[in-house]
Amino acid sequence: MRDLLNQLDEPAAVPYLVLIGSIVLFAALLLLRRKLAAAAMLGGIRIGNGQTIGMREEQDDYFATVAQDYGTLAVLGDGISGMANGRLASTAAVTVFTQAFTKLGKADDWRSFFARTARRSNEEIVSSLGGNKGGTTLVAAVVSDGLLYWGSVGDSILTVYRDGEFIPLNRKHTFGSLLQTRYLSGEISKEEAVSNPLQHRLINYLGHEGFKEMEIGETPFQLQKKDKIILCSDGITHALNELELEELLRRGRHPQKAAELIIQAVEDKGRSNQDNATIVIMDKGW
Repeated sequence: MRDLLNQLDEPAAVPYLVLIGSIVLFAALLLLRRKLAAAAMLGGIRIGNGQTIGMREEQDDYFATVAQDYGTLAVLGDGISGMANGRLASTAAVTVFTQAFTKLGKADDWRSFFARTARRSNEEIVSSLGGNKGGTTLVAAVVSDGLLYWGSVGDSILTVYRDGEFIPLNRKHTFGSLLQTRYLSGEISKEEAVSNPLQHRLINYLGHEGFKEMEIGETPFQLQKKDKIILCSDGITHALNELELEELLRRGRHPQKAAELIIQAVEDKGRSNQDNATIVIMDKGW
């Protein structure tokens, strides 16, 4: 009788074994897919990004990355929150840059590319605004043949993280930078420079008819093994200091992991005035 029951139970167990096997296979495939996605590259460059709306009602930051045979572009715009059309401005500027980059067809004189595309972005924003106020910062980086080319306008950040140190590449185009220059030349005191309530006001941005030119790297930056190229809006740097950022970058070896850790750290601060915060990280994946 026992042998008969065993014979009856064995076929009944087969569907369950098949089901369990299918679940294990599905989980393994899902894990493999995630690992492959994490290892995905654009033009040989690993990309990571993260974003939080902070305490704002709208996300005015906008970013994009795109790869072609001649290089990989990352571009980030931080729409000016004090103006009604920050999102429109940042979206327009980033879109103009990505479209111009994909239409090149070959490597360009990158200084010329940044200069003419910034002017075109400004014209597009001004036209779209139709007389209304709006504007955006913008920082753009192209990696081509192991070299970093860049352009910047406003107060978003472009820096290279190398061996535990940050190498800043662009300047902040704010009234505070002018005050700092005046302090260093002896025109005003340090107290006058740091206490001025207008020190964070932008003096150069895309979206106004008085725009003249963007800051462009004089020479290409030679990248080294394990360098991380970081583009971020000021919502990141106002929330986290360099020591905190350095610790998070060391913990997150893959750019995507590092970006996620940084955004989580910004949110964990719980700042009541937290601005939109966006970060893009690129490396060669050595």
